[in-house]
Amino acid sequence: MELRNIAIIAHVDHGKTTLVDELLKQSGSFRDNQAVSERAMDSNDIERERGITILAKATSVEWNGVRINIVDTPGHADFGGEVERILNMVDGVCLLVDAAEGPMPQTKFVTSKALALGLRPIVVVNKVDKPDAEPDRALNEVFDLFANLGANDDQLDFPHVYASGRSGWADLELDGPRKDLSALFDLIVRHVPAPKQIAKQSEPFRMLATTLSADPFIGRILTGRVESGTLKVGEQLKALTRTGDRIEQFRVTKILAFRGLNQTAIDEAVAGDIVTIAGMTKATVADTLCALEIDTALPAQPIDPPTITVTFGINDSPLAGKDGNKVQSRVIRERLLKEAEVNVAIKVADTPGGDAFEVSGRGELQMGVLIENMRREGFELSISRPRVIFREVDGVRMEPIEEVIVDVDDEYSGAVIDKLTGERKGDLAEMRPAGVGKTRIIAHVPSRGLIGYHGQFLTDTRGTGVLNRIFHDWAPHKGPIQGRRQGVMISMENGSSVPYALWNLEERGRMFIGPQEAVYEGMIIGEHSRDNDLEVNPLKGKKLTNVRASGTDEAVRLTPHVRMSLEEAIAYIDDDELVEVTPKIIRLRKRVLDPHERKRVSRNA
Repeated sequence: MELRNIAIIAHVDHGKTTLVDELLKQSGSFRDNQAVSERAMDSNDIERERGITILAKATSVEWNGVRINIVDTPGHADFGGEVERILNMVDGVCLLVDAAEGPMPQTKFVTSKALALGLRPIVVVNKVDKPDAEPDRALNEVFDLFANLGANDDQLDFPHVYASGRSGWADLELDGPRKDLSALFDLIVRHVPAPKQIAKQSEPFRMLATTLSADPFIGRILTGRVESGTLKVGEQLKALTRTGDRIEQFRVTKILAFRGLNQTAIDEAVAGDIVTIAGMTKATVADTLCALEIDTALPAQPIDPPTITVTFGINDSPLAGKDGNKVQSRVIRERLLKEAEVNVAIKVADTPGGDAFEVSGRGELQMGVLIENMRREGFELSISRPRVIFREVDGVRMEPIEEVIVDVDDEYSGAVIDKLTGERKGDLAEMRPAGVGKTRIIAHVPSRGLIGYHGQFLTDTRGTGVLNRIFHDWAPHKGPIQGRRQGVMISMENGSSVPYALWNLEERGRMFIGPQEAVYEGMIIGEHSRDNDLEVNPLKGKKLTNVRASGTDEAVRLTPHVRMSLEEAIAYIDDDELVEVTPKIIRLRKRVLDPHERKRVSRNA
């Protein structure tokens, strides 16, 4: 059977996963009466809740006797490590662009990687049935983007289709019949070359491992494209590092291939196909799995370095161990090392005390997803504020700079520019109209300045702004950036919060807790309206007298308190504070709980 390997790349929320769903349906991968969830490719809980793709997933469809392996890739820059390696596994890419928004930062990121590898993209102008769609403008912007990224003449002469993934149609002309996706299927078969590896079937077996996962029944499994040769179950292979050092020799226990949404066991893997192999115990991503007579590794994509570090520690608050069952540092360490094995963009290092671990990654979202997964597994953790990783270049301290693209209503553009270029030390790169009453602002801002900015951005734009960011470059350190302006209210007692006490504290600032919640000394219970920290007593009840007056002793009415999400809490805290994360609750606290000890530490600092 003929083969085609293609990746679907796009910015966040431009409709990749929805389009793949429709490709699966129209190729006959599902029975007519089969119950299939929406966004079938987003299989894990967090992906479904947040509506984002975190892990790349492969599927395959058949069209007129051709098997098309399709890889659905993540759109967020935090998971960009996945995208680069997947592009090495395919022979073509479908670039999805929203007809209203046009190319966005992540479009630029993934497209630059695809063009550098010499892939010739097919452009799908998606969502053309939106009321504010401008498909021709979006197409012109894609051409300009390709030219700016140094595309060659072949790549600039890209084919394109107009589509609506949700409605399930794609046409070569904007006013076409709008029936189904056959135009896109035919274009993929025509435009994407068959894998050149097919010609190497007689050579010894070689495969570059692209993604790693674990199966509870068959153990460690590696997925990649077979570069040469064939492989049968039971054969012996060896694994080599990128430099050609031997890691292990193992027997292949199972070979799986993608057929529709499921992986099916097959007897033989052939060159050019995307398969999953089981049987190894040590080999990982970017290693070469090959026949015993081969000694040279396949070239592998270097992994981009992490840009932020977060400290994961044991939960040592007075309420530790009440919610979770995994609280020991040994268990936390094992879990983090297991994550670093599967997710090559994450690095884990021990700290001198042994109770905490430095975890480095690509961004706040990636860290937030890891912490969320761990708390759902029953872990209790204390998490520090994210810190940016600096570099020394020729004696100059360099810091990461991110390109921020903001689409806002005209009336809020002044406030956004003021925050990005004033308080957060960014440089304004471009500002232009983006549709009726909207402005697009492009700025280069230090990564430090963006930690915790998203919540403030939503407040400044009344929730209507859209902010996207991506790593841009390294630049000399830009000096101190002002952190949070407000102080916090800290509990000075252990116990359960009392409504009357919280009601009295409301005039001092906004509260983070409600009545009848467990509190402890050193826990942060609210934000102070001034810039200093304030120690308060949330347990103080009303003094009762013998005299009763009608109307004075009725129940107090509390203003609803603020409940922060995990990412908001991590971005909100200061360097001397921690986020206590348990399976049931997220609390803020001071790093040092005892007030006298806290004063001594701050004096020494």
